[in-house]
Amino acid sequence: MKIAFLTLGCKLNYAETSTYERGFVSNGLEVVDWEDKADVYLVNTCSVTERAEKKCRNVIRKVHRVSPDARIIVTGCYAELRKAELEAIEGVARVFGASEKPLVVPETLEILSRQGALLSMPEEGIAPGGPGRPWPGEREGPGANEVSGGRDLPVGDNTLLRREDGKTSSSILQAYSSEERTRSFLKVQDGCDNFCAYCTVPYARGRSRSIPIQSAVEQAAEIAASGIKEIVITGVNTGDFGRTSGESFLELLKRLNDVEGIERYRISSIEPNLITEGIIDWIASGTKFQPHFHIPLQSGSDTILNRVRRRYTTSFFADRIDYIRSKMDPHPGQPEGNLKPYVFFGIDVIAGLPGETGDLFEETYSFLRDRIKPAFIHIFPYSRRPGTIAATWKDQVRDSVKTLRVERLEALCSELHEDFIRKNHGRVSQVLWESDIKDGMMGGYTGNYIRVTRPCDPSKINTIEDIIL
Repeated sequence: MKIAFLTLGCKLNYAETSTYERGFVSNGLEVVDWEDKADVYLVNTCSVTERAEKKCRNVIRKVHRVSPDARIIVTGCYAELRKAELEAIEGVARVFGASEKPLVVPETLEILSRQGALLSMPEEGIAPGGPGRPWPGEREGPGANEVSGGRDLPVGDNTLLRREDGKTSSSILQAYSSEERTRSFLKVQDGCDNFCAYCTVPYARGRSRSIPIQSAVEQAAEIAASGIKEIVITGVNTGDFGRTSGESFLELLKRLNDVEGIERYRISSIEPNLITEGIIDWIASGTKFQPHFHIPLQSGSDTILNRVRRRYTTSFFADRIDYIRSKMDPHPGQPEGNLKPYVFFGIDVIAGLPGETGDLFEETYSFLRDRIKPAFIHIFPYSRRPGTIAATWKDQVRDSVKTLRVERLEALCSELHEDFIRKNHGRVSQVLWESDIKDGMMGGYTGNYIRVTRPCDPSKINTIEDIIL
């Protein structure tokens, strides 16, 4: 049996797909490219924008044309929010929502077995735990896989976004990626309780929940045993780790820092109000965690932040950035001040949120250019998501205006990134060389996430080297 994987969306999806892949391979399936007419396709979907959903539908239809007899398995955020819509697409054999992710491997194998596609599978079981029973990717413990009964999740006012079954998941699929030789994405948290006015994530991925710290440590040790040197800690709302379990994000970081074989860690997107001074102080004290932060801003206007229900002000955001820089940036008079690299900040911004007038956009633009000065801006045009509060507001921004604002922010991003590279020139940093090789050159990232290249030397792959930027 041949299986192919297609993943759209965030790094969480990639970590989950990688975990599914290991499960299928351990059960005897052969992984092939999607163009090789596989017997089974697993499509992990995204629903963050209307464009993402359209792309998912097109991908499913395309693989059906490539291999009309194949069984197409669909999971991910789009699968949770629009299950019936996906089930109606020709070729789709099964759609797994958020609460069903731990069953993707065993139930798919059961489908194949029932249809006579797994004739060579051993009689003692088609999957770890057997069909329909908990798979090792599933969190264990009381209530770990319960589904809350029939309750809608409020998004404010009197508007509710309803899942088709009126339920939300409290299960969590433990997952990490293993395709790259140098870096792995380790999922430690899933879901979100923030219910920002524009966002469907709490409905697509459920309420905030985490894996136990001990499980994260054990998975990090597995990653290290495979030879991977760097882990990116990922989650939907990563800093919310442990809120319901009594554990803390800082405790998680400290335990992971002790895992032998992992030399570098990065924290993926973390809310500004959840990256505390205690976390910053500890990272700055000399740890494996790199001077690289990805922090969502979404808008540099307090008017917009308040309206879409973000949990901070621009003043708080700026103060948090200042605090990190005060602890981790080079400063005159420090012994290492002339050599130490500057901290990398990647900032998420949504252009054209409802109610964003020209003046309010200028507030965002000026806040980024003059106050925050990040190394990179991740720019997203606002996408109107059905069922959210923001989708009902009358003061939507025209697409043509959003396009112009995205273009201005992209130009600003280029300027700021060039400034960041220039500011780090001549400073010492450590680069982890990757296995991607093109035109005789190999590349890698420094601790503060600057991409560098060098002539190819296979002996350098997956090694960390001091360089002068």
